[in-house]
Amino acid sequence: MRTPPYLPYFAGAPSLAPGLKPIDPGKWLSPDSEVESWLPEKTMLMRTHRAQVFADTGIPDAIAETAEAVFAVAGPGGPYWDSPLEAAAARVSDDLCLLLPDERGEWVLRAASLVAPTFWSLADKIGQPLAGLHTTVPAANPGLVSRISRMFDALTPGKVLERFNWTVQAGPARFTPSSEPLKAMARAAPDEAALELLHFRVERQTITKLPRTGAVVFTIRTCIDPLVAVLPDADHARAFEAAWSGIDPALADYKGWPVYERLVRAALAELT
Repeated sequence: MRTPPYLPYFAGAPSLAPGLKPIDPGKWLSPDSEVESWLPEKTMLMRTHRAQVFADTGIPDAIAETAEAVFAVAGPGGPYWDSPLEAAAARVSDDLCLLLPDERGEWVLRAASLVAPTFWSLADKIGQPLAGLHTTVPAANPGLVSRISRMFDALTPGKVLERFNWTVQAGPARFTPSSEPLKAMARAAPDEAALELLHFRVERQTITKLPRTGAVVFTIRTCIDPLVAVLPDADHARAFEAAWSGIDPALADYKGWPVYERLVRAALAELT
């Protein structure tokens, strides 16, 4: 097993606060930790499931500028993709989502190559403003959409902001538009299968604004590792347990954590 590239539970429990921090622009898409483990499957899914993983509402200039930015980091794309956005997405493990403001100034998802959705459907979200992209969690994220919108407005080209989102799931699948099959696996699994079944899912997310078109590029790099690799010793297990237990209950419900509570506790008991 590899050493997992990101362990965000050391920063505490997940939060719906934007939590975006500036990083070196040179680290926008590199190093790409998932090229070997995910990119071949990703590009296959881009061809076999195109209707589910690609959408474009007609923004050729923003797509062309996004592709140029990705190619500058990852090398040129091949000529065998129908869209420059797909050619760019085939060069990196990250999913690429493009947002532009509408006539009212609301940021709208206008195009995307999204092959590793964490339990949502691109077909349901394309063309939606931020308010339609972020489901409200009662008592957990008041004002979230307005805070993100102001952040998008204020973002200057050349700056890259980064955040991490994480959860657990049953099995290693990354193409997961629905969480229900994974939850069914978790419900059916005995406690003694917890360490074998449970995987740690991290989204490394970034936003940056393009200088010519003003589009915001939202990238999502999804990393999946067995929980046993993520918790190699007692210190890691204690930090994970504190983060798992410290989450806002409303957010835990939103993320589906109650389904995994039994297995997580069984895994932690075995590790500690």
